[in-house]
Amino acid sequence: MIYLDNAATSFPKPPEVIKAITEALLAPASPGRSGHAPALKASRIIHGARKAIARLFGLPDNSRLVFTPNITWSLNIALNGLGLKPGDHVLSSALEHNSTARPLARFQKEICLDWEIVGPGPDHLIRAEDFKVRLRPETRLVVLNHASNVTGSLAPAKAIKEAIGSTPLLLDAAQTAGAVPMADYGQWADLIAFTGHKALLGPTGTGGLWIKEGFELRPIAVGGSGSRSESLVHPDFLPDSLEPGTANTHGLAGLAAGVEFLLKVGVDKVRQHEMELTQWFLANIVDIPGLTIIGPGPGQESRVATVSVVLDGWSSSDLAGALEKGYGIMIRSGLHCAPLTHQFMGTFPGGASRFSFGYFNTLEDARTAAQALSELAQSGHKA
Repeated sequence: MIYLDNAATSFPKPPEVIKAITEALLAPASPGRSGHAPALKASRIIHGARKAIARLFGLPDNSRLVFTPNITWSLNIALNGLGLKPGDHVLSSALEHNSTARPLARFQKEICLDWEIVGPGPDHLIRAEDFKVRLRPETRLVVLNHASNVTGSLAPAKAIKEAIGSTPLLLDAAQTAGAVPMADYGQWADLIAFTGHKALLGPTGTGGLWIKEGFELRPIAVGGSGSRSESLVHPDFLPDSLEPGTANTHGLAGLAAGVEFLLKVGVDKVRQHEMELTQWFLANIVDIPGLTIIGPGPGQESRVATVSVVLDGWSSSDLAGALEKGYGIMIRSGLHCAPLTHQFMGTFPGGASRFSFGYFNTLEDARTAAQALSELAQSGHKA
């Protein structure tokens, strides 16, 4: 198997991740719920995960880091917790995932939110000045997909934050946390949402949200917290206020191990390796007859290791099936939960075929994928 679907979930996981999950599953306790040794050990696992993520993002206060089941929950906590009101103006890019697009569309319908979409330029890249010129007195929030899970284009998040000034920025780091160096993001970002199962190399069912001091989010769920159990009023301090219920201890143990692995290897090294594979792949498929690259082409550095293509005569699903059956290559086809992006790129409703490289992929994987595309392009298949 050649696994090129790392934008969906990374594979393989480092052995340290599997070991950490297994050991945590053997601990007979729930964190923060008892005072015996196993419960304290479980609490230390959660604290260790918080510390590791804080190092990755350069967070000044890890108590403002909230763990969630996934980044969709993280984004919903942020968008619902901010208390958006009728007439508020929100800017987002045209490259948003449904995890932000659907909540914003819901607010647009239910409370008449003024949601404005900013498209990329002809080179498929998002620009800071395009957000700055659209700011209004009633602009409440800017939502930004740090890197598109379709085109692979990387947005200049820090430049956008500088351009919008005091307007809050909610950053969707699903495709960049662990793949792009972000060690200073905690110094300037307002809200950072991330998932654990992609480039952070952790298991599914893990994610989180960083909340800069000065932002108070209304909880969208309340319940058990392990603190202030004497009161029917949910705790109002972080992280307890936004972490109701029992934590995913074994999942967060695996996430912590994945992040520690990345910190040891170095995110710079991860990015260099993934970009070498991506640029080689792009350079060797760009001239395949009938093939169109959806997003930044060879040589453009403002991207991540995700490449989507359309091949004449092939539906995206047929192409993915042929790659798996004939070459053992696993990719993702379709709309990638990002219909806005495909509408903007002209690939809606058919979608595209997406190749996404990870740290454990090799140049041989890229060669095999490029050769497979070349052969399938010559096969004369018609969907």
